[in-house]
Amino acid sequence: MILGIDIGGANTKIASSDGKLVELHYLPLWKKSKLQELLLDISARLVPEKVGVVITGELADCFPDKDAGLSYIIDAVNKAFDDAWFLDSNGVFTKERRRSIAAANWMASALIVGRDFGDSIFVDTGSTTTDIIPIKNGKPLAAVTDFERLRKSELVYSGALRTNIAALLDNVELSGASYRTSSELFAITADAYLVLGMISQDNYTCDTPDGAGKTVLDAKRRLARVVCADLTEIKEEDIVSIAHQVMEKQVMDIADAINEVATRDELETIVACGLGEFLIKKAADELGFNIILMSERYGKELSTVFPAYAVSRLVEEI
Repeated sequence: MILGIDIGGANTKIASSDGKLVELHYLPLWKKSKLQELLLDISARLVPEKVGVVITGELADCFPDKDAGLSYIIDAVNKAFDDAWFLDSNGVFTKERRRSIAAANWMASALIVGRDFGDSIFVDTGSTTTDIIPIKNGKPLAAVTDFERLRKSELVYSGALRTNIAALLDNVELSGASYRTSSELFAITADAYLVLGMISQDNYTCDTPDGAGKTVLDAKRRLARVVCADLTEIKEEDIVSIAHQVMEKQVMDIADAINEVATRDELETIVACGLGEFLIKKAADELGFNIILMSERYGKELSTVFPAYAVSRLVEEI
């Protein structure tokens, strides 16, 4: 087996190069991480012949800086696997400790998308962020650090599960009146999309803001708190309206960034993947762009862990 691993701050995803194995593990690095134990278990269960790894978890704020985060993750990988290769943001595999290994999961995806689909904008909306990567002649044109990608609208720090609704909306319109929102972590985008039926309870893989359940009723209670209300104070349709306004704002933010990249790099076809693929589809429709959905080409599971699948295909060649 050739295995790909994508180690993020919140999730560790794995996929085999033949696409038959897909796993997603919610493992927040900032909460007494058991990354080493998880990787050792994966190694013992699957016994991969070779492993390709991409890393974004170095940014987790449990680490004093990115170098410390990279060292922690690289050490955990090397203790678990005999033959592990790390892809860096220049598209080069290495076994050395390089700063360029940081935040490089998009590079694996973009290289495979360039091969499979040609000139396009690769957009991946996961639980936390959205990558927007221009690709021409099979090569990504994006900046190589998150810091620079934020400047160029190639990274939007907004995702389908973990984004604080107060970070998206300063106010909401309810029953013809405008309400300011509370700047607390009362609800996240997962709550909005659970209420709207865009994700299932099983898709709600992260922690809830209040530590309570993941039922639709729990999500509605959290959404009500965004405007400091209990369920007895707010209408059912107003809670659903908050959820719709969350989605509208995320779609607008993602569409604005895609449009900036598309205009700059003269591209108009989107290749979309991730749990938030539905947001990208809505953004593409707003822009009138062509869109290719990974879920239709590779299946929903591979779409959700595409960087892991991509790096497994790439490492198979070395």
